[in-house]
Amino acid sequence: MDFIASMAQSKLFKGLTETELRQLQRISERRTCDKGDTLFQEGAEGVGFFVVVEGQIKIFKMSLDGREQILHILGPGDPLGEVPVFAGQTFPANAQALTKSHLYFFPRRKLIDLYRESPSLAMNMLAVLSRRLREFTVLIENLALKEIPQRLATYLLHQQAQKPISSRVKLNVTKGVLSNILGTSQETLSRVLGKLSQEGLIEVQGKEISILNVQRLQELADGEIRL
Repeated sequence: MDFIASMAQSKLFKGLTETELRQLQRISERRTCDKGDTLFQEGAEGVGFFVVVEGQIKIFKMSLDGREQILHILGPGDPLGEVPVFAGQTFPANAQALTKSHLYFFPRRKLIDLYRESPSLAMNMLAVLSRRLREFTVLIENLALKEIPQRLATYLLHQQAQKPISSRVKLNVTKGVLSNILGTSQETLSRVLGKLSQEGLIEVQGKEISILNVQRLQELADGEIRL
C-alpha cells in the first residue's frame, strides 16, 4: 500500500499537500482485518480512526430487540470513526469488516500532538470533516424521512455523485445489505427497482444500475413525483 497515493484520494485527506500527508504518514499504523472482524464497538472510547485502503466495512447499530440496522457501507478512501475521535467522544456505532480489508489507523493522541505542530493541517482537516458531516447528515435525514422509492432514488443519486462523470452505479453490496440500509425488505426493494426500470428511470444489469433519467430520479427523491 502506497500511503501518499492512497490517502491523496481519500475523502478525508483529499486536498492536503504532500508535506501534510507525510506528516500523517509518520503517525499512521497499517492494519489488516479478516471478514467478520470488529474494528470498534458502540460506546468504546474513540482512541483513533481508520481510512479504508482495500475491502468493505459496515457501520451498524443493534436495536434493543437484537435487530441489526446498517447505517453505511464503507470502501476504499472512506474514513471511519473520525467524528468521535475529533470530538473526544465514544464511538456511536459498531464497525465490522464485510471482506478482508486493509486500512490505516490514526491514533488520536498522536493526531493531537501533530495538530499542535501544524495548525494548518488541523484547519484543513476540520474543513473537510465539516463538509462530510453536512453531506452525511442530509443523507441520513433523507433516508429516514422518505418512503422507500424516494430513499432508493436518494441512495442511487448519492452513489452516482461519487463518480459524476458516469451514469452507472455499481452496487458494492448485496440486495440484502442494501435493503437493510434502506429499512425495507428484499422483496420490496426488488419491486421498487422493477418499477423504476418500467418507468424508464434506471436500467438494472446485474450489480450495475444505469441512471437513464437523472432529472426524474431527482424529482422522485425530492418527493415532487411518485411512482
